[in-house]
Amino acid sequence: MPLRRLLRGRVDESTLEAIASDVAAQYGESVESIDVLEADNWLSIPCVVNDQWFVKVISAQNSIVHGLLTTGRNLGVLSSGSEGFFEHFETPVEMAEHELDATSKMRELGINAPEPLRAFEHDGYGVLVLEYVPNFEVLDTVPEATAREIAPAVFDALARMHEAGLVHGDLRAENVLVVDGELYFIDATKVRGDGIREARAYDIACALAALEPLIGPKAAVDAAAESYDGETLVNADSYLDFVSIRPDHDFDTVRLKGEISKIVN
Repeated sequence: MPLRRLLRGRVDESTLEAIASDVAAQYGESVESIDVLEADNWLSIPCVVNDQWFVKVISAQNSIVHGLLTTGRNLGVLSSGSEGFFEHFETPVEMAEHELDATSKMRELGINAPEPLRAFEHDGYGVLVLEYVPNFEVLDTVPEATAREIAPAVFDALARMHEAGLVHGDLRAENVLVVDGELYFIDATKVRGDGIREARAYDIACALAALEPLIGPKAAVDAAAESYDGETLVNADSYLDFVSIRPDHDFDTVRLKGEISKIVN
């Protein structure tokens, strides 16, 4: 069994059906279909109900894994010379409520994200309900030409978040959806308010790491430079070594650092 599937756990069929029924009942409907998605994530069991609602079911096990990941990320941030800024959620429903709130804030800024509908608790599980966005591709599956075209938009969206005091905190290819050439952002995480400056740099480093394998280091850094100045990119550079050891990023750290150096020198 893949490690991610083991760590994220599972929800028994009767519980999943009860949660889906609760979701559908809010809209005066009954459950016609439940499709559990084999998404590559650690922190929830995602499914689609009636081809209308994207539902993330968050268990106590998911919350524990989130705590472990948060500790690991903060240790990695310390290795980059900054105090850890990631925060943990106490309960599964807090995880759901935070993502609902973060998604709402992104949409208020005019950044594409699935419409946030509801967060609630069901028998100890946290449940997040978003609109289902069909026919999407994740960022690392789009053709190179498409990735090159949309790369500046990735950093433009991040810059708008950052200017408004919002950070993503977990930017990777799986969390950037592409629908008809438009970007949608999902799965924001939580950072301490006093850590926002460093979290912004971490966001940029993660975006560079996601894009470099798709379009090369120069194009990735050039796209970032359209939205960020050299000082900000140098700050992001300091997180690249840490990002490179995360299992969900695979990129050429040395070449990215070299291109950032060219931009600022």
